[in-house]
Amino acid sequence: MNEFDIIKHYFAIQNKQRNDVVVGIGDDAAIVNIPQGYQLAVTTDTLIAGVHFPMTTSPYDIGHKSLAVNLSDLAAMGAAPAWVTMALSLADDNPEWLRSFCEGFFTLANRYQVQLIGGDLTHGTLSITVQAMGLIPPHKALLRSQAKPGDLIYVTGTIGDAGLALRFLQNRIHLDKQYQHSVLDKLNRPEPRIVVGEYLRGIASAAIDISDGLAADLGHILEQSRMGAILYVDRLPLSEAVSHSLPHEETIALALTAGDDYELCFTVPAKHRLELEKQLAQIACRFTCIGEIRREPGLELINQNGSKYHGPTTGYQHF
Repeated sequence: MNEFDIIKHYFAIQNKQRNDVVVGIGDDAAIVNIPQGYQLAVTTDTLIAGVHFPMTTSPYDIGHKSLAVNLSDLAAMGAAPAWVTMALSLADDNPEWLRSFCEGFFTLANRYQVQLIGGDLTHGTLSITVQAMGLIPPHKALLRSQAKPGDLIYVTGTIGDAGLALRFLQNRIHLDKQYQHSVLDKLNRPEPRIVVGEYLRGIASAAIDISDGLAADLGHILEQSRMGAILYVDRLPLSEAVSHSLPHEETIALALTAGDDYELCFTVPAKHRLELEKQLAQIACRFTCIGEIRREPGLELINQNGSKYHGPTTGYQHF
């Protein structure tokens, strides 16, 4: 099939139509109506085979993850996802691969009422670039730059699972069979915290999604906010899979540096703590307080006994 046949057969027919899409796939550009009283949040991520996912990753998982990592960025801003575009580079037009990729992509897209409205398709090494667009009320966006002294630092879910899965796939560790499915799902099918992000509007002062490692991503909040922080490493939320598969020091290092979990790290003024607990209780979301923002620059990591943690903190490096 040629480019237009692939687009028509695999992508154009999959969409659930949104009422705010005026012109979608099939023209030189898409046209959408932005509802009155909302601002547009836009993010872009590229996934390249062998760099951002192992070559053995299933096409379903590649489709899911290529969208999920972008929706996670919108979640970190408190935005509700609406539309996406995709630039896809393919080595061939394998029907089975395309069918499975689209199933993974559109299953997640339909869950959040997201419509693919355009993009590009080329022949080449497998790579997927998705641009996601979401809606947010004015002055309600969660930014990295608004953390203040005394704010409490939280993370959702558990961290380190995706990093554990990658070590397993690279044959660097033995992983008990009972843990394999859950951590591989965390790596290959991360769930963007869209609903959490929306609940954090007006409560959280700053937020970021954990893609490059907790220490590195929290560092972005500190840099943008011109603040420092104390983080208690023994409070880090670890799954049973992580805590039972590695020595304690390695679990801490993994949770701080591995990334790819796409949980949210956010800061909350202490006065909003009860409101936070009330809001997130409605959606049964696990969240853990792991530290506090302070005025003094730098990230200080503290062990349970009060000593300083001196292990690795460097996250994923893109270059």
